[in-house]
Amino acid sequence: MTADATSAPVDRAEGPAPAAPPIRGPKARTRTAYLRYVAGKLGGAAVSLLAVLVTSFFLFRLIPGDPVKFMTGGRQVSAEQLASYRREFGLDLPLWRQFTDYCGKALTGDLGTSYQFRTPVIDRITEALPNTLLLTGTAFVLYTALGVLLGTRSAWRNGRLGDRLNTGLALTLYSIPSFWLGLLLIIVLAVGMGPIPGFFPTGGMESGGQEGLAHVLDVAHHLVLPVLTLVAVEYGQTLLVTRSALLDEMGSDYLTTARAKGLRDDLVRRRHAVPNAMLPTVTLIFVNLGRTVAGVILVETVFSWPGLGGLFYQALSVPDLPLVQGLFFVFAAAVIVMNTLADLIYPLLDPRVGR
Repeated sequence: MTADATSAPVDRAEGPAPAAPPIRGPKARTRTAYLRYVAGKLGGAAVSLLAVLVTSFFLFRLIPGDPVKFMTGGRQVSAEQLASYRREFGLDLPLWRQFTDYCGKALTGDLGTSYQFRTPVIDRITEALPNTLLLTGTAFVLYTALGVLLGTRSAWRNGRLGDRLNTGLALTLYSIPSFWLGLLLIIVLAVGMGPIPGFFPTGGMESGGQEGLAHVLDVAHHLVLPVLTLVAVEYGQTLLVTRSALLDEMGSDYLTTARAKGLRDDLVRRRHAVPNAMLPTVTLIFVNLGRTVAGVILVETVFSWPGLGGLFYQALSVPDLPLVQGLFFVFAAAVIVMNTLADLIYPLLDPRVGR
């Protein structure tokens, strides 16, 4: 019997054999993993924003005080007038109805109407936001650059006198309350103390009545003390995180190899060590960047700076519930968005992230 005769019969009616599934290359797998990573981060951010929206509504209803009585300015008013105010602002509705109305309007960008200003909350936020960004944005650039520079130098000279001085000063300033340091700077550098005259304004954003370059210089003059307060308190955190991350990289084999190849110590630090130690610092930078929108409530209050932080403090004292809720949501949303952006940038800095 031939080999053909003994071979298993083949059913040719089935047609050609199905094509083998395409083999996915490493680039396709990496792209798919990154898209899943991005989708997960965006989904988490959306859930966090929803949680903030719910929290901002119920949390501030625990604040003692009646906003309707504030609206009357302490005058004796009739029960009918109080009921009229409550109907005007929807305070006569059941709590669940107030909540659903608030969520529905917030999703369309309507954060309600301020009780004390009688204007849309979003308008008040838009007016105060540039002032906050000017103050906290200037401070953010300065303390981030200062913290990364000094943190890098301290780690590279670990244990030396300069490292001990930098670390000790950073820890000391970081532990000082910002409002206390602000008041101290006002006493020493604004009011004047002993032989030290007062050089700077005690508060506010401008003296008024000036235009052009004189107005710019006047605003810069008012900006010095609050920015100095923020930089002094905040740079230490960036310094310590950068120093710690870089110290973890110091003993790595690739740095020893780079030195063995004859690269200068400064080049090894800038090209190899620092880029690989930047992930924790990038996280901190983006968190702080989100806080630039929120401002620093205590610092803006101490220096009477007309930003979002001072507006938040003013709204809490009423309580102006729509304004407080709107500001809280904006503050939290800014931090959430910046954290999400940091997560999305991680894979660009370290390809192992997101796989």
